[in-house]
Amino acid sequence: MTEGIDVPDRRGRTGLDQQGRDLTGNPRVRVRDVRLLSCNWYVLRTTTFDYRHTDGSWSTQERETYDRGNGATVLLYDTTRRTVLLTRQFRYPAYVNGHPDGMLLETAAGLLDDDEPEVAIRREAAEETGHAVGEVEHVFTVYMSPGSVTERLHFYAAPYSAETRTSHGGGVAAEGEDIEVVELDFDHALDLVKRGEIADAKTIMLLQWAALTGPFASRTVTS
Repeated sequence: MTEGIDVPDRRGRTGLDQQGRDLTGNPRVRVRDVRLLSCNWYVLRTTTFDYRHTDGSWSTQERETYDRGNGATVLLYDTTRRTVLLTRQFRYPAYVNGHPDGMLLETAAGLLDDDEPEVAIRREAAEETGHAVGEVEHVFTVYMSPGSVTERLHFYAAPYSAETRTSHGGGVAAEGEDIEVVELDFDHALDLVKRGEIADAKTIMLLQWAALTGPFASRTVTS
C-alpha cells in the first residue's frame, strides 16, 4: 500500500497518481504513465507521455511536475500618499540559491486552499499585513514557472489606508510565519527593483503594472 495512492497521506489525499491521465485537450500529447514521487506536503510527480512534433514524428518524453496548488497575490496601494504595502519574510529556496540572506520583499500572497481567489487573497492580506481590504481588482492570472510547477497565480490590487487596518499582521505564528510589514514610497519600490533589492517575480510584475497602467500610471489629460 502506497501513501497518497492507496492510503491517505498526511493531508488525507489518495489517488495522487491519477492527475493528468485523462487529459484530452491536445491531440499531440498522449499520457502514458504518471508516477507519484513525493507527497510529503505538496505533490511531486513524474509523467511519461508521447509527443507529436511539428514534422509529424513522435517521441516519448518524461517531465516532473511540482503541484503546490494555486495561489493569489495582491498589491496594496495608497494613491494619496503614493505608497505600497509589502511584506518581508525568509524564503529558504532563495537563500540556498544565491540570495544574500533569504529575506525577500514581496506582495502579500498565499495558496487558495480550496477558496475562491478573491476570498483567499482577502484572507492572506489580513493575515500578513493586518489590513481588511474591500473590493479588489483582478489584474491577470499567470503560470509563474510552467517548466516544472503547475501553480497558477491570481494577481490582484486593492487600496489600503489607516481605516482598513484591523491588526498588526505578521502572518500565522502557528504555521511558522514570521512576516514583517513594510510600507514603501512607490518610486522607491521601483528603484529597489532596479537595484535588485526587490527580486520576487510577482512583486515586480505588480509594481510594473501599477506604474504602466495601474494606480500610479501617468494619465494623459485631453481637452
